[in-house]
Amino acid sequence: MIFDTHAHYDDEQFDGDRDELLKSMPDLGVGTIVDVSATYESCEKVLALAGKYPHVYAAIGVHPDEVGELNEDKIQHMKELCRNKKVVAVGEIGLDYYWDNESHEIQQKWFIRQLELAGEVKKPVIIHSREAAADTMYIMKNYAQGLGGVIHCYSYSREMAEEYVKMGFYIGIGGVVTFKNAKKLKDVAAAIPIEKIVLETDCPYMAPEPYRGKRNQSSYIRYVAEKIAELKAMSQEEVIAVTEKNARDLYGI
Repeated sequence: MIFDTHAHYDDEQFDGDRDELLKSMPDLGVGTIVDVSATYESCEKVLALAGKYPHVYAAIGVHPDEVGELNEDKIQHMKELCRNKKVVAVGEIGLDYYWDNESHEIQQKWFIRQLELAGEVKKPVIIHSREAAADTMYIMKNYAQGLGGVIHCYSYSREMAEEYVKMGFYIGIGGVVTFKNAKKLKDVAAAIPIEKIVLETDCPYMAPEPYRGKRNQSSYIRYVAEKIAELKAMSQEEVIAVTEKNARDLYGI
């Protein structure tokens, strides 16, 4: 069964058909979904979805674009939420120098604090990093010791991916790998052992071909698996099976 390691079904784009869509997933070959919070407010929303659907789990964290709203009281509340048995990770957390909604200093401060939170609650981390390769690697090497996790929506070099794998992290690959101009990510997908890759949608965003530009959803992962299978000379079924095991190992499900 497909394991979608990173989704945002709490997003308003799903307000019209969220329940119908999530209920249909097992029949569409999707066995497990991790719904990932991006704002402080969404932490409660992803947990509510995880409580409602047996095949949905939650990740608690605040995206770098939203960390300006954080304070220590909110971190402590997030820590309490992480005690719920359906919470499997802290995320998505990290750095985003593309949008630059928050200063680099503020992003780094709360990235480090949320890594510390993951250590306190003994959960893996889901790392968002965009145009912040060097600073992300520095912080991970200095503050993520002993933490497992995934580098979500991976967008950097093959060499850096190999470094993260050596550090014990998985590489998250989604719809971008199906794009014609995604040579760098295809090189990464071909080079990294399949045992260190997990599949993700980032839905409602990042839909693969042939749905590029439309609303994404978990069953579309089959197109990602198909492309990775092509790059690795494997069957699509084998890619789905191995990446499902990887995701279960990653999240302890």
